[in-house]
Amino acid sequence: MTHDIRQRWSQQTINGDRAVEIPQYAIGRILTVWAVATAPMAILAWLVAPRLASIIDGPSSLAQALLILLAIGLIWQFVMVVWLVRREQGSVRWRVVRDALWLHSPKSPRTSRVGGRVWLVLIPLAVLFFAEQFIPTFAPVAGRDFGTFLSSPAGEAFFHGAWGWYGLVIVLWTFNTVLGEELLFRGLLLPRMNGAFGRADWVVNGFLFAAYHVHMPWAMPAILADALVLAYPTKRYKSAWIGIAVHSAQSLFLAVMVLTLVL
Repeated sequence: MTHDIRQRWSQQTINGDRAVEIPQYAIGRILTVWAVATAPMAILAWLVAPRLASIIDGPSSLAQALLILLAIGLIWQFVMVVWLVRREQGSVRWRVVRDALWLHSPKSPRTSRVGGRVWLVLIPLAVLFFAEQFIPTFAPVAGRDFGTFLSSPAGEAFFHGAWGWYGLVIVLWTFNTVLGEELLFRGLLLPRMNGAFGRADWVVNGFLFAAYHVHMPWAMPAILADALVLAYPTKRYKSAWIGIAVHSAQSLFLAVMVLTLVL
């Protein structure tokens, strides 16, 4: 009986007059949520993007199609998270969402200190996260790697003075590192995976996150390392803000890079 309760509920916190309980997902449900996030990104990137590119004028038509479609895929993930929380908790009030998605300040498991100096853990994590960008990856598919595109003459010409496209990549990165991928994998899934995977939940979460990147499979080795760096401290400190903050540092760096091209 005790085991069944642990399998179903991992946390109960009081928000005013209601309790926020986090259910534990079965393996089938975890994989279903993963697939519903992964399939649209794969379909949009590999099937829809080439067709959209064929009707867009300009030498960077594939890049334009990918920016538009991947942004849509990431926005879909945010919609999915909101829908799942609403279905699970019966509300999307901030107090409910905060507890349901681990959107708390990090709490030290050793001292029980919340926030404050505990936030300093972000410094070594950010350094490690950036260092892992040098992990060898496979050769990217031509025309599909954003970093390669940015450093090319075509990328520089495309973004020069292109404030509209710059706004789109800001939207894309916001849903990537704040409202989309991180909220889904570290906010929604990770707190609900302990019942199925026990102490290995953060490892499985990392592998699922890497496998989700079928829209850019050449980067999966580095992404797996990044995902483990994000998943373990998120679990340890019970705060999805850790993954969001570290992942967003990369987006901020890229945003500055692209801004220099726009200007």
